[in-house]
Amino acid sequence: MAGRKRAKRSGDAEEAQELPGLEPPADVSAEEAHHEAHHKGHRQRLYTRFLDGGPDALQDYELLEMILFAVNPRRDVKPLAKALIRDFGDLWSVVNAPPPRLRGYCVGEVSLASDKAVATLRAVGAAALRGMRQRVMDRPVLANWQSLLDYCTAAMAHQPTEQFRLLFLDRKNKLIADEVQQTGTVDHTPVYPREVVRRALELSASAIILVHNHPSGDPTPSRADVEMTKEILRAAHSLGIAVHDHVIVGKGKHVSFKAQGLL
Repeated sequence: MAGRKRAKRSGDAEEAQELPGLEPPADVSAEEAHHEAHHKGHRQRLYTRFLDGGPDALQDYELLEMILFAVNPRRDVKPLAKALIRDFGDLWSVVNAPPPRLRGYCVGEVSLASDKAVATLRAVGAAALRGMRQRVMDRPVLANWQSLLDYCTAAMAHQPTEQFRLLFLDRKNKLIADEVQQTGTVDHTPVYPREVVRRALELSASAIILVHNHPSGDPTPSRADVEMTKEILRAAHSLGIAVHDHVIVGKGKHVSFKAQGLL
């Protein structure tokens, strides 16, 4: 009950600051009122800079602050935002981190204890990734190769385990389907050439692009990667399905089998 009364009084103090002629309740100290006013001013300054100057006007931790305002409306979230980016590496890694790693993350009295807080961060990452995917679907791959690489890197580079992704193309090399066929361990993904070809036939695909990630961050192909690619090439070519490339995604870099002369 005491907590509810305290929340109500805090709300009254905020309303009093917004209505002329009203003073905060007597039980709200001048220090608390000043603290709240400071944070409101800081939030408004970030909103103004973002709207006037665009995303580039803010640093990564400031963008993260704006996201966190929604789930921590009355607390200073700057230390939390800075700590998250420091510990996870970058903004993209924060908004795409696994929920168990985010839940309960705490700096001082500010934490990501609620499902709302974790879901809000994850929703931002999901929305950004979906937008990148929409930019490459149903479009010619060769004319949008960098956008395709950016999407694959965003989707896979920070995954904790290996994923094997298939990109299916039609006769005009438009991307008609994007599917994760297998998920493995930190250093291995089982791949079955028969299943790759079967799925291509089901989708009436004329060509495919193979993509997988190396959670270690080093995209250098292993001997197993090369052998697996050769097996898929043989199975696909026997049925008239082209394999345009096999791309291995690492952290901040990638390797193309075609560019390396491995296809």
